[in-house]
Amino acid sequence: MTYHPKSEFVTVMMERGFLADCTDYQGLDEALLKGGMPGYIGFDATAKSLHVGSLIQIMMLRWLQKTGNKPITLMGGGTTKVGDPSFRADERPLLDAAAIDDNIAGIKKVFSAYLDYGDGPTDAMMINNAEWLDELNYLDFLRDIGRHFSINRMLSFESVKSRLDREQSLSFLEFNYMILQAYDFMELHRRYGCIMQMGGSDQWGNIVNGIDLTRRVIDGEVYGLTSPLLTTSDGKKMGKSQSGAVWLNPDMLSPYEFWQFWRNTTDADVGRFLKLYTELPVDECDRLGALEGSEINAAKVRLANAVTGLLHGADAAAAAEATAREVFEKGGIGDDLPTLTLSAADVGDGISIVQLLVKSGLAGSGKEAKRLISENGAKIDDAPLTDAGMMIDVGALASPIKLSAGKKRHALVQMG
Repeated sequence: MTYHPKSEFVTVMMERGFLADCTDYQGLDEALLKGGMPGYIGFDATAKSLHVGSLIQIMMLRWLQKTGNKPITLMGGGTTKVGDPSFRADERPLLDAAAIDDNIAGIKKVFSAYLDYGDGPTDAMMINNAEWLDELNYLDFLRDIGRHFSINRMLSFESVKSRLDREQSLSFLEFNYMILQAYDFMELHRRYGCIMQMGGSDQWGNIVNGIDLTRRVIDGEVYGLTSPLLTTSDGKKMGKSQSGAVWLNPDMLSPYEFWQFWRNTTDADVGRFLKLYTELPVDECDRLGALEGSEINAAKVRLANAVTGLLHGADAAAAAEATAREVFEKGGIGDDLPTLTLSAADVGDGISIVQLLVKSGLAGSGKEAKRLISENGAKIDDAPLTDAGMMIDVGALASPIKLSAGKKRHALVQMG
């Protein structure tokens, strides 16, 4: 459909490519025009950091605040105990309360880079759904809330159907997840006046459930808005790199490696990623995305600097760019490269080059490291590495060794 929004937030969502669907464009638009509207996204605490796959949601909350509204980051202290089955092939491993609290503490650090928290009308709020879910009485919940859910309808949701069609088990525990998420929306509306839930398009069924429940139980008018599930132009899921998940916390992935992930963006994705992950004007994003040849590389550096600057700060982005230039243009070592520091015990009488490639994160396994060497994709101090049986001793590590996998991935190995 073609909808011409009046509110700044919906305009931004449409222009920058954030919008997949909305339950009521006009109703939401009018609610936003009043200003200070609370909207939320839920994040389950399954790891100590979010990864790049969550960044589109974080940017939506940031734009909600920048356009004069109130973002709520809902931490799933309660729902993480159950696990979201949406589009998963298997059940999530269950975490205990201490592990969940530990993960929430790690995730909080990321949000503070993008949102301003406080008590003002447009200040962000961080809320934990354990606040109400931990206190639920099972029989009361079944009677008061469970009766509003149709099993027939829940079975029709794509996230459930995809599991059942593959004849993969869907536990009763997971089936309850969508009821709990709907209950979250109702509680946020009741307690904090929240009238919008956002999420990826895989959350559409869960969001609609929450809207229906809020209307049925407390006669509340609330809205849902989803973003497209993002894949790169070659069809890969956003958030993964050759060496694993692209984490947002600097203690799990260095700012240099984060910068490098964006610098390695495929040409076809540059314009789209600039709109989604930076705050550059849309016209400038389109101009940069249309560049070709060597010029598109300059656009990728703009992308990497802008995204890294938002998360880690302008100084970290500048340091990453300087290191990249040192490494790629001058063949030097660079101050900011990922570094593997070994003890004398680690090295012993000698450590294999294959082990070093794995330990430094340049290869995912010994098999992958050997293949990299056999295909002439590995270098040591910028010289081709041809012997997969090479051993490195303490003497060889008297000064740092630079290892490379392909042209763009590098690491230092040094003695502690």
